[in-house]
Amino acid sequence: MIIKKRSAGILLHITSLPSRFGIGDLGPEAYKFADQLQEAGQRYWQILPLNPTEIGSGNSPYSSHSAFAGNPLLVSPELLVEEGLLHKQDLKHEEEFDDARVDFAKVSKYKIALLQKAYQYFSDELPDGLWKDFTEFQKEQKLWLQDFANFVAFKKNFEHKSWVEWPKEIKRREKQAVKELAEELSEQVEFEMFMQFIFYRQWEKLKSYCNSKDITFFGDMPFYVSHDSADVWSHPHLFKLDDEGMPTSVSGVPPDFFSETGQLWGTPVYDWKAMAKQEYDWWIDRIDHNLRLFGILRLDHFRAFSAYWEVPAKDETAENGKWKESPGKEILGLVQQKYPEMPIVAEDLGDIDQPVRDLIHDFDLPGMIVLLFAFVGDEHAFESSFMPHNHTRNSIVYTGTHDNSTVRAWFEKAPAKDKKLFSRYSYHDLTDENAAKVMVWLAYMSVSQLAVVPVQDVLGLGKEGIMNKPSTGSGNWEWRLQPKQFSKEHIKELQQLANLYGR
Repeated sequence: MIIKKRSAGILLHITSLPSRFGIGDLGPEAYKFADQLQEAGQRYWQILPLNPTEIGSGNSPYSSHSAFAGNPLLVSPELLVEEGLLHKQDLKHEEEFDDARVDFAKVSKYKIALLQKAYQYFSDELPDGLWKDFTEFQKEQKLWLQDFANFVAFKKNFEHKSWVEWPKEIKRREKQAVKELAEELSEQVEFEMFMQFIFYRQWEKLKSYCNSKDITFFGDMPFYVSHDSADVWSHPHLFKLDDEGMPTSVSGVPPDFFSETGQLWGTPVYDWKAMAKQEYDWWIDRIDHNLRLFGILRLDHFRAFSAYWEVPAKDETAENGKWKESPGKEILGLVQQKYPEMPIVAEDLGDIDQPVRDLIHDFDLPGMIVLLFAFVGDEHAFESSFMPHNHTRNSIVYTGTHDNSTVRAWFEKAPAKDKKLFSRYSYHDLTDENAAKVMVWLAYMSVSQLAVVPVQDVLGLGKEGIMNKPSTGSGNWEWRLQPKQFSKEHIKELQQLANLYGR
């Protein structure tokens, strides 16, 4: 059991922190939030993937052009000033940023221009020690950094076209052609490396600070990677692609109660035979990279480590897919050799069968329990594993996740029978105003070793606090915590709950 003590944590992605630059970042507000977590008796800070996001992919942190790179939009301008890479006057801007929502297009334009200015100072003024650190960073991250920097620089050079539309010799990574183009675009390539250097430098400092406060980062890793990514371009043999680099099979999930045609995600699926020949080194490197970033790691769509839904690439829906076995047991076994305590959490929500349960049991991984799923007013409700009396110790209980409604928004629209069940079970007269608070209490009371609450439920927010609405292409991932919104009263309430329930 990786969670050794009964503990509590908050779910808040870095982009949702307050800041005056249009998006949460790794600067002063992140350190302030760490202080608040400690004061509130919290031991875990759960976040979403840190990989670069793209406007074309709806700004989702689960859809990135790199499985290893960090998101430069999270770099703190204020910390760049402290490092001598910017001057205070450089931070002045005419843009009017919204404190409540992230405007990714506006933020990206501003942040990248600022980073270009920092790179120019870095190149011209040679700050003491930074060049040495930069060179060391390139050596430490050689596994992925050069390919990533080349990919992004090449993509910009080729008018942002997908890598399958690049000139044949670059698409197929002919060594001499790639070398010559990288030299031609050397400044852009180095700039991409510089942004990664700054991101990881700031991340490591924040992580170290949190650890000094006895706060552990709880990270998240998607199962699949995007087709138009540095990973697929640099390792095409590890994916099911045709001779032109296009997927022959893609990912998704089968038809269910929510969708008659299933969900077609469209990312390429892995060629497990090719990966087995390399002893799954790409997967092991990826998990290892994430475990260096975080104290514990959630593996998203964990059921795909047992079996995944493979759909012919030509299909327009997921209906004709088939279940295919995955070598999850072999991969996790290799991870366990390096990390005997297995600091892994299984995202086991949705349609989970016995082989998935067996895989979780074999590695003694904690699964997830979402209280919002418990209160469905039918005759079988009390048998549900989501009901608090059915929880198990080796689990993580949530009021909801980033993919759910907030508790208040759910309660406001819940059928009368569900409200009645929730009220009867919690032994409270529930209202729109107190429903979230009662749900948080239930999470803290649970026998689950770790209770994690989205900060929106701590604040009792309604639909305005929803982070993501699955299957919608726009308006997601934008919610932000307002300055001073997470108040001393909220901190005191969490501290009292943590003390009362031994967390």
